[in-house]
Amino acid sequence: MKCTFSELREREVISTATGERIGFIDDIVIDTEKGKILSLVIYGRSRMMGLMGREENIVIPCSDIERIGTDTVLVSTDNGKLYKMNKNDGDNLFG
Repeated sequence: MKCTFSELREREVISTATGERIGFIDDIVIDTEKGKILSLVIYGRSRMMGLMGREENIVIPCSDIERIGTDTVLVSTDNGKLYKMNKNDGDNLFG
């Protein structure tokens, strides 16, 4: 199955460990030297209608992806083991 990034962004991420909805894919992290997608990023939820900023972003390594379906992406991790990332931490996360 092939899909574009815009199609991937519309998919909901579900944990197979807990059955919990993690969120919708907002971004991806790409290794430009190797041409590989490293992870999916779900932006943190707004606090107090955006007045208090956002929670940390959730980063899901591609190794945790079990299946990409037409509407959902199943990942083999639970919310307690998800990587958290602030906007400027992307370079340090996998390096």
